[in-house]
Amino acid sequence: MSGGWEGSNRRNELPPNWHTVIRPAVLQRDEYRCRNRIDGYVCGRRANQVDHIGDKHDHRIEMLQALCEDCHNRKSSRQGNEARWAVKMRRPAERHPGLL
Repeated sequence: MSGGWEGSNRRNELPPNWHTVIRPAVLQRDEYRCRNRIDGYVCGRRANQVDHIGDKHDHRIEMLQALCEDCHNRKSSRQGNEARWAVKMRRPAERHPGLL
């Protein structure tokens, strides 16, 4: 695996029928068009990826959307950066006053 998948176990979390049933059903439902909204407009470019709308463990078809590679990369990058900043912005643990 390379790029964003390197070191990831995300593929192992997908159900066994992801590639044969779920992913094709979402792409067909969305007519292979990106459903990402940019400035209030649907992107509409050719979609080749399927993205979770909410919980990454909710694989119901209604909770998935087709995205183009660019929109999916931007969304995943934004989510990763938000998660990293959430950890960085935590206040460090304070030492007990009696140990100072």
